[in-house]
Amino acid sequence: MRRAAPLLPVLAVVALLAVPVTGPAGDGSAGSGTVADAASALLVVFCLVRVLRERARPLTRTAALVLGLPVFGVCVAAITSYDPVSSLPGVARYLQIFVLVPGALLLLIRDRRDFRLVAWSMVALALVQGLIGVVQYLTGTGASYMGEDVRAVGTFGPTDVMGMATVVSYGLVTAVGLALGARPGSGRRQRAAALGCAALLFLPLVLSFSRGAWIATVVAVTLQLALSGLRRAARVALVAAALGVVLVGGLGIGSQMVSERLGSITEVTEAPDRSVTDRYTMWAAAAGMWRTDPVTGVGLKGFPAYRDSHSSIALSSGSDTAGAGMGFQRQPLLSPHNMYLLILSEQGLLGLLALAGSWAALLVLALRRLPGARRGRRGVDCALVGAGLLIWQLVDFGYADIGGPSTVLTAVMLGLAAWWALGGPVRGIVPGPGAAAGHGGANRAAGAA
Repeated sequence: MRRAAPLLPVLAVVALLAVPVTGPAGDGSAGSGTVADAASALLVVFCLVRVLRERARPLTRTAALVLGLPVFGVCVAAITSYDPVSSLPGVARYLQIFVLVPGALLLLIRDRRDFRLVAWSMVALALVQGLIGVVQYLTGTGASYMGEDVRAVGTFGPTDVMGMATVVSYGLVTAVGLALGARPGSGRRQRAAALGCAALLFLPLVLSFSRGAWIATVVAVTLQLALSGLRRAARVALVAAALGVVLVGGLGIGSQMVSERLGSITEVTEAPDRSVTDRYTMWAAAAGMWRTDPVTGVGLKGFPAYRDSHSSIALSSGSDTAGAGMGFQRQPLLSPHNMYLLILSEQGLLGLLALAGSWAALLVLALRRLPGARRGRRGVDCALVGAGLLIWQLVDFGYADIGGPSTVLTAVMLGLAAWWALGGPVRGIVPGPGAAAGHGGANRAAGAA
């Protein structure tokens, strides 16, 4: 407990994401924060106090540059916005998710044991949310889907149908990384536990009926397997395929709805459903906003205000939500459901280069450290978890964007990935950035312990 004390604020943020959401969560704007968001603010303050007490240079220059890139694009977009006042909540949200919380984790995680503790907490949260989601499907108490209240949404409610899918996907990708990177011999228990968790999380991910989460998870896990070895990848792929056949084909769990949902992925041009039509229409609207202001965009939180003037009549007024303890309501379409297009429309090319450049740099740095970890047989699980989560997020951002109660977990995920990509040497105990730079006696002492 003494060793885990500095990580308690991080674990609190993850645990509080299991608190049920009461009422609409909105799009993450002011007034729609959750207890997990409040805990993330306390986490940042806690980290700042520790840095000031240690009087150490907190970040290396590389870490400061990579994590600081989004600040530039966000601030420029807010200053040049048509309504700077309404952009201020957006500035706080972007800095919270992409700068402050990831930076706090980068400073608080001291070694691979800390990394694994946070990773396992994400798996535990995914198991809790996934269990609730499966119960919702079996008892007909989930969100409305195709006229039935069977969509698994966990505690996030029908207004954030991507919430449980995101949490479960994070947990599954993390579990796969922990299993594939477990050390031979001493890591048998970790491998067995992680594989069991990954198998348990497969079903709630399917029952979330989230096409974007399915695609991102398949891509991330496939690349994790390839990075761990092609022979192992083939064996695990066969096991996963057999598991899918048993759960969906053999037991018939959601087989008809799942097959229809899978089929809709390829029907985006011939016979798209309403959600696909709305998404493509909003994508076109976002592109139109970018053409109007290509460098700095229309401003943070500006997409809803300029949506109708740039969209066609094919766009509906909103999406229908019901179930999971809430009555029917019309949910307004406030974003294009594509993070890259959202940034491009609201922050322009400057903002996209800053944010996407930061994410790309993290991924490149994480992959560069993988060969060294494999040679030393230390930290391979951390490498696969960090790279897998980043790959999942970059793929999923093609179908979703930030917003809703689950968004704060994205910040925790980025913090884990940043620690691996920007942390200390692979061999031995991996110290935090302060210790790697030769500063901070407390950090060095913790690493030696």
